[in-house]
Amino acid sequence: MKAFWVGLLVLVMVIVLSGIGILLLPLFLVLGIFLRLVVGLFVLIFVIWAVGQVTLLLIELLSAKPK
Repeated sequence: MKAFWVGLLVLVMVIVLSGIGILLLPLFLVLGIFLRLVVGLFVLIFVIWAVGQVTLLLIELLSAKPK
């Protein structure tokens, strides 16, 4: 009889955990989309900064007067 109750408890816990996983799936999808947007924003800011740095370097090199 003890094995029956342990088996029943394991089945109930598996059902509860899978239910929690199904309920959290939309949250994980939204977090994935949000994380993709945040990383994309940081990459965009870095690219803009890098283009500015290269432009300033080129302007400085072109405007340097030879001695």
